[in-house]
Amino acid sequence: MDRQPNTRLADLFGLAGWSKGELARLVNRQAAAMGHPQLATDTSRVRRWIDMGETPRDPVPKVLASLFTERLGRVVTIEDLGFARTGRAGKRQAMDGLPWAPERTAAVLTEFTGMDLMLNRRGLVGAGAALAAGSALTGAMYDWLHTEPDRTVHSLRPDDQFAADSFDELDQIGLDRYEAAPVGSQEIDALERSVEVFRAWDAARGGGLQRKAVVGQLNEVGGMLAYRHPDHLQRRLWGVAANLAVLAGWMSHDVGLEPTAQKYFVIAAHAAREGGDRPRAGEALSRAARQMVHLGRPDEALDLMKLAKSGSGEAALPRTRAMFHTIEAWAQASMGRGQATRRTLGEAEELFVSDKGDVPPPSWMQLFNEADMHGMEGLVYRTLAEHDPSVAPIAEQHAKKALALREDGRQRSQIFDHISIASACFIADDPEQADRYARLALLSIGENSSHRTWDRLREMYRLTGQYANYAKIQDLREEIQQVLPKAKAKGRGPGLSGPGLGGNLSV
Repeated sequence: MDRQPNTRLADLFGLAGWSKGELARLVNRQAAAMGHPQLATDTSRVRRWIDMGETPRDPVPKVLASLFTERLGRVVTIEDLGFARTGRAGKRQAMDGLPWAPERTAAVLTEFTGMDLMLNRRGLVGAGAALAAGSALTGAMYDWLHTEPDRTVHSLRPDDQFAADSFDELDQIGLDRYEAAPVGSQEIDALERSVEVFRAWDAARGGGLQRKAVVGQLNEVGGMLAYRHPDHLQRRLWGVAANLAVLAGWMSHDVGLEPTAQKYFVIAAHAAREGGDRPRAGEALSRAARQMVHLGRPDEALDLMKLAKSGSGEAALPRTRAMFHTIEAWAQASMGRGQATRRTLGEAEELFVSDKGDVPPPSWMQLFNEADMHGMEGLVYRTLAEHDPSVAPIAEQHAKKALALREDGRQRSQIFDHISIASACFIADDPEQADRYARLALLSIGENSSHRTWDRLREMYRLTGQYANYAKIQDLREEIQQVLPKAKAKGRGPGLSGPGLGGNLSV
């Protein structure tokens, strides 16, 4: 049977700008540095990889992943290169290796975080980086998420063959080998506390300042997971991994590293399922859905929300299901579906009030309180107001309730609330009040590292255009221009000349 060209590798090869001979020489040099001096790649082999879809033998795929990661300034995995991994039974996995075989999750987690750390530069995304479609993720992960993990095949001891192979992989891609050792409940207690610290910092100051620290902590946990602990400790470690991966994804999304963010959300879903926490896996996928709405792809967000809601199972608390409904409503509002938006938000409200609090919420749900519920409703109606201006006062009402209920330390959410109120007031033809709340947002936006606050501010700036002849609004527009970072030369920066989001805004 004729082989097909490896289009993924061809695309990345074109972006890298190497010749085939250059890539062959780089592979040989990198492999020698990794302890494989016998490797002898030439131009004809590189041509066969690209034009004939031939898969090179180990360690070449890991060498190539390392080379492309460094060249493009973003994480490039073996799957990104078009080389599908095989499980222990030799069966190819679904889309880009999804879902991973259970025993691979820790290795994939450690590989990806290690490469992310290796880049050692924040805010740089290689050209051509692309998000997987929500429908593709849903199709690849549906059956897997709806089944229970097999406890007999993962978390092997370091002397088991697969664990040894996994460590060899990390060595071959140039990362530090983590010497697996057991950890106890006290160490896991400390890890869980660190998650709370990182989560609080993200809520206050945005994802830019602590992202690398979270990724580094997740990398360490990935190494710990290679050791087989007692089940109760292993489940807690998987929980820590899931929480850190969600944070790493959310922080990456917050600073515009979109493909990297999506990968972390998928890693988080895998980790949560391995720990037996299907609601957490669903919440991780709901983050990917929120990302899709923010990027103007609400139809794909709806695909992901179907998977998140169904995959969470009956264990999801009413408040968790309420949050899922708000994200679904936001996607519907982005598409101008007013009736569906109102119906879905109504269901969210019913679910939220039905949660009596008799079952303590998991740590990852504790930030979704009454203030966040109103904040999401304000965002949804503000988004719908782009299509139906009559709902702008409802958006204003919910955003003001959210602002009144916000706890100290939620500075980013407060900025979002101020901008939501101001935007709703501009749509409702109330520029005086809009100006007041816009200026409140400007007071603290410079202290936040969240690119999403800049996106929101840029959208509000668009709404000021019809009031540009008002003296106050003229001054406001000038102040916004001064506060927003300048657009980068290639037009992908966060300044005013960058592309608008059409009302697709996330909190």
